[in-house]
Amino acid sequence: MLRYIYGDELGDHPKLAASMFRDRAVQFKDRLKWDVRVDADGFERDEYDDLNPLYVMWELPGGMHGGSMRFLPTTGRTMVNEHFADLLTGPICSPLIWECTRFCLGAQASAHVAAALMLGGGEIMQGFGIAHFAGVFDARMVRIYRMTGSSPEILGSSGAGLSKISVGLWSFDASAQACVADRAGVSPQQSGAWFKQRFGPDLRRKAAING
Repeated sequence: MLRYIYGDELGDHPKLAASMFRDRAVQFKDRLKWDVRVDADGFERDEYDDLNPLYVMWELPGGMHGGSMRFLPTTGRTMVNEHFADLLTGPICSPLIWECTRFCLGAQASAHVAAALMLGGGEIMQGFGIAHFAGVFDARMVRIYRMTGSSPEILGSSGAGLSKISVGLWSFDASAQACVADRAGVSPQQSGAWFKQRFGPDLRRKAAING
């Protein structure tokens, strides 16, 4: 199922949180060879995990991490602006744009988990009245985004081939939701119910009014 958990709530979900940070270490440090820090517990954490981000996670039946993404508003500190400014014509800073980073799939994740996470991202976008997500991705993700029907607009890139790094901007409409939901094997109704279970029935209405 999809879970929506803020950073300061991770202590209430120790198994899920620990398996997420360990899966991140395996994916980013071991498999992709990124220059990231892994602590004595085998956790991959960075400074942005300390900013109380919102995580969307796919929780496996046994309570372990199946996949996750991390979200921060661009009105505050973000990885895009602080580490990848050279790929942009100017900083991304808007209450209508949130940053999405650390897209991670667990070792036990089935083929539908990537799309389920993107469906969860769409729920966040609709629920909080967000127009776009911004994020950094490498060449391997292009196929995943295309496969799930959630390809970004490219704002800037560097490198070539498998070493190519890009900053993208995502939107999400009813057509994209239907495509991603079909790929995820999760109905929009079920996805909406998980979101409402976490944030209550009024968030969407408030976001629409404030928008």
